[in-house]
Amino acid sequence: MKFALVTGANKSIGFEVAQQLAREGIFVYLGSRNLENGVEAADTLKAKGFSNVEAIQLDITDDASVRKAREKIGNKTNGLDILINNAGIYGGYSQTALNSTVDQFKAVYDANVYGAVRVTQAFIDLLKNAPAPRIVNVSSSQGSITLHSDPTYKYYDYKAAVYLSSKAALNMYTVVLAYEFKNTPFKINAVCPGYTKTDFNGHRGPGTVEDAGKRIVKYALIGDDGPTGKFFSEENNPETGAIPW
Repeated sequence: MKFALVTGANKSIGFEVAQQLAREGIFVYLGSRNLENGVEAADTLKAKGFSNVEAIQLDITDDASVRKAREKIGNKTNGLDILINNAGIYGGYSQTALNSTVDQFKAVYDANVYGAVRVTQAFIDLLKNAPAPRIVNVSSSQGSITLHSDPTYKYYDYKAAVYLSSKAALNMYTVVLAYEFKNTPFKINAVCPGYTKTDFNGHRGPGTVEDAGKRIVKYALIGDDGPTGKFFSEENNPETGAIPW
């Protein structure tokens, strides 16, 4: 059996990703900052017939919490096949380059960038023990510097200095991480789930969590001939999914 960890899996896209992975027969650890919420999410999946799920307390902004989650999962399995760095925050409104506070930047980067770094570094040994490890960093097309420099981009006027720059930083981390594991079985990619209707954006997005989940899971399950070190947004490029950094 394969094993996966999904951060921020107690609700929305993360929960849907966990459900779709469980449907594939993968044992899924649902990382949740609040354990009660995680247990409730896992119980919901168990009520649907998925016995291959378990909630794990995991606050990606807390070093001790990440270490404890690593210890708990490491006591249950010596290998982790899939890591989905999904948990993140938006950072509130509004986010202008001049008026956003340093504290806003720190909070968003701590979750969206440092959180992914913490979890990846903590679980990398378990990932190395898997025969075909996959890491998906849940990003956003909003983090594309190329797209946001193009006045014809459909979200060109949706500028948010804090959130956008945090996703651009996560994208670069993805590139460097993939480079460090080139010529290995690792496949590491950044994936945008699309503008999805969730509480993350006040339920304004037109997309469904089901479609968002499929876009992420697709790259968690790619074969040995699949891409690595790439950036995908099927919302912006339905044909190949690949978009510019």
